[in-house]
Amino acid sequence: MQGRTPFPDRLHPARPGGWRARWFHIIFGHDDAPGRRFDVLLIIAILGSIVVAMLDTVAEAHARYGAIFYALEWTFTLLFTLEYVMRIVVVDRPWRYMRSFFGVVDFLAVLPTWISLIAAGSQYLLVVRALRILRIFRILKLTRYVGEADLLWYTLLRARRKVLVFFSAILTLVLIFGALMYLIEGPEDGFTSIPTSMYWAIVTMTTVGFGDITPKTALGKLLTSLIILIGYSIIAVPTGIFTAELAASMRSRRKHLPCPHCGQVDHESDASHCRLCGTSLFESED
Repeated sequence: MQGRTPFPDRLHPARPGGWRARWFHIIFGHDDAPGRRFDVLLIIAILGSIVVAMLDTVAEAHARYGAIFYALEWTFTLLFTLEYVMRIVVVDRPWRYMRSFFGVVDFLAVLPTWISLIAAGSQYLLVVRALRILRIFRILKLTRYVGEADLLWYTLLRARRKVLVFFSAILTLVLIFGALMYLIEGPEDGFTSIPTSMYWAIVTMTTVGFGDITPKTALGKLLTSLIILIGYSIIAVPTGIFTAELAASMRSRRKHLPCPHCGQVDHESDASHCRLCGTSLFESED
C-alpha cells in the first residue's frame, strides 16, 4: 500500500479540522495505522461480497444457503452504502467525487441490491437478477489499494494513441477480409452477411478458430490461410506497445524515486542504489 500519494488527486477534506477531517484521513489515507486498518477491513469486505455474489449463482448453493447469501448480501450492501455516504460527507466537493471513476464504481457496487428491493413487489425480474451481477463491480474497488495499479493505468494512458492506431488498422483489415469472404463464399456456405463474415475474420485472425463458419471454396481457403498468417504476425503488436511503455514508465518512476535513507531524487533511469549514500532504492517499495 506504500508508494502512493496520501490522498487522491483533487480530493480534500470538507473542513481543515473536526471529525470530517479525521475521517477523511482514515478513509482516503493510507500512510498511518487507522487508514491501513480501514483499508484492510474494506478489502476483506469486498472479497467476501464477491465470493457471496459468485456462490449465489450456483444453483445447488443457492438452494441450500440462499437465505444466508441474502442476509450477507444486505450486510455488505449496508456497509458499502455507509462507506459511500461517508466518502461523500468528508470531501470538500462531493459531486466531484461522485463523478470520478471510483465514485461511479462505489455507486454501482450498491445500486443493484437497492433496485432489487424497490422492485420486490413485482415479478422477480430477470433484469433485476442481472443487475445483481453488477456486484462484481466491487472488485474494481480493490484497485485503489494497489499502488502498482496507478502505474499500469498511467502506462495505458501513455500507450492509448498507439493502441488506437493499431486497432483501427485491425478493424480495417477485418472489414476488408469480411467483405471479401462474403463475396467469395456467400450465404450458402454460412457467410450470410458482412457482419457475420467480419466475426469470422476476427475469430480467424486471432487464431481462436471456433469452426462454426468455415470456407468451402479453394479461394476462400487461400484467403483464410493469408488471414491466419497475418494474425500470427500482428498478435504480439499490442503486447509490445504496452511492454515498451511500461518499461519507460518504470524507468521514469525509478528516476524520481526518493532514497529511503537520505531522500535524494533524480537518479539515473537504470540506478538501483542511491548515488549519494549507496542505499538500495527498492527499500522504499518493500
